[in-house]
Amino acid sequence: MGQRFGVLVFVLVVSGVGIFLGSYLSREHQGPRRVAPPSAIPGTPNRVKVEVLNGSGAQGVAWDATRMLRDQGFDVVLYGNAGTYSDDPSVVMDRAGELEMARLVADALGILQVRSEPDSTRLVDVTVRLGPDWASPVPTVEEEPKPRPWWDLRRLFRRNDAPEPENL
Repeated sequence: MGQRFGVLVFVLVVSGVGIFLGSYLSREHQGPRRVAPPSAIPGTPNRVKVEVLNGSGAQGVAWDATRMLRDQGFDVVLYGNAGTYSDDPSVVMDRAGELEMARLVADALGILQVRSEPDSTRLVDVTVRLGPDWASPVPTVEEEPKPRPWWDLRRLFRRNDAPEPENL
């Protein structure tokens, strides 16, 4: 019994070391980690907090504008539909009394109209209301599927006639 217990402990230790080593190696081969972009305004410690509202009724424009702004270093804390839809042109509104921040957001989205409407209850620096005049320049690109990790055992138990599961 003592020899069996020793073998069991040895197998468990070797398995644990293998799991930790495999986990470490799989992280190393995933490529560079995404780092948050720097502040959108040079010299400011915080990123510009933006809300993006779809006032046009067109599907997906708030999300497209959000992706554009986030890629350029802005912190979009809220996106969605405006309370009402209208034919009013797109506008960027300064909410913190810093018109320069609103101008940077407007330039990033290609919006010409910028207004100063300070509102401390909104908890954002800038509000973007997208109208029907704003066209999303973001092309929809499908992401490449991630390579399956070497330790994924699902490939061993797949039936030959079953479709390939999506990468996670």
